[in-house]
Amino acid sequence: MIDPDVKAQLASYRQSIDNIDAALVHMLAERFRCTKEVGLLKAKYNLPPADPAREEYQIERLRQLAKAANLDPDFAEKFLNFVIKEVIRHHEQIAADHAEQSAAAR
Repeated sequence: MIDPDVKAQLASYRQSIDNIDAALVHMLAERFRCTKEVGLLKAKYNLPPADPAREEYQIERLRQLAKAANLDPDFAEKFLNFVIKEVIRHHEQIAADHAEQSAAAR
């Protein structure tokens, strides 16, 4: 049988984790809302979906933040690389959709 104090402590940690997960989802949603707007601008002005210099800057910055927060910088980089790949994929889709709409308008 689990000690009631341990059970309460475990429940408290789990509640905190659930709250952090919810906040993370909301932050990612806002990030993707912003990157969608970037994708629309890129499509409108025929800019490339990827920006390697910006991506390199973001990765280096995230690695520094991870180190400062005692988080594994390799894990942080892998996470950001996943996000970047998704953003590029969305930007490519936005560009393709924009090209279709422009062609249909002609």
